[in-house]
Amino acid sequence: MTTNIDSKLLLQATSQATTTQPTPKDKAALKKTCQDFEAIFIQSMFKAMRKSVVQGGLMTKNNATAIFEEMFDQNIATDIAKKQSFGLADQMYRQMEKNLPTDK
Repeated sequence: MTTNIDSKLLLQATSQATTTQPTPKDKAALKKTCQDFEAIFIQSMFKAMRKSVVQGGLMTKNNATAIFEEMFDQNIATDIAKKQSFGLADQMYRQMEKNLPTDK
């Protein structure tokens, strides 16, 4: 498969990206992306914690229970990430904000 890339257009886009001020929309998108990453990280921690719990007892675990627990963990992880409880998203945002294009 071959692709045709216009090098002049690519250079123009690159030069414009480095000379423009980051917009609030860019910053908001970066912040949301960092929060989404933190939510995925927290959800994977919950998944690992659930694996460590011994199964058995009153309730038997079936497919519906597994789906419910996964959806519940996802919602809780998203809420935790939005409230900056862990601070991972905030740290990532501060680090990546330096890489946003700015005026020179």
